[in-house]
Amino acid sequence: MALFRFSPNRDPWNTLMRLQREVDRVFENPRGFDLPLSGRGVFPPVNVLQDAEGTYVVRFELPGVAPEDITIESQDRTLTVSGKREATAAPNGSYHRRERSAGQFSRSFQLPADLALDQAEAAYKQGMLTLRIPKQAAAKPHQITVQAA
Repeated sequence: MALFRFSPNRDPWNTLMRLQREVDRVFENPRGFDLPLSGRGVFPPVNVLQDAEGTYVVRFELPGVAPEDITIESQDRTLTVSGKREATAAPNGSYHRRERSAGQFSRSFQLPADLALDQAEAAYKQGMLTLRIPKQAAAKPHQITVQAA
């Protein structure tokens, strides 16, 4: 039986692991920018959209988070959602693989100035937190009736 020794730079296993780390890095940050609050692996993942009436809808994926552990705050134009997710492990067991993070989390967003944050509504259902933030009345378009003179 022949025994092969590779130098660390030519070891096929190290080369494959280096390639895997590089591929992971590219998918985590596809544009090459180091943006700390976006991309794969950020918790909680969020979608922000605007519906036909101009209402902003912000949806957070929060599986395993109890509604009483979620805090929503707004200050000026900044919306912050924070809370904690408890780790659940068997009392006499141990992890073989752990991909779901636990602990404190916080996400903050700058929202447009024409939103009425004081009229925001939050709903939590099946691990999804949905915030609906309407536009201020002054920011909504108004139709002016033409009067015949």
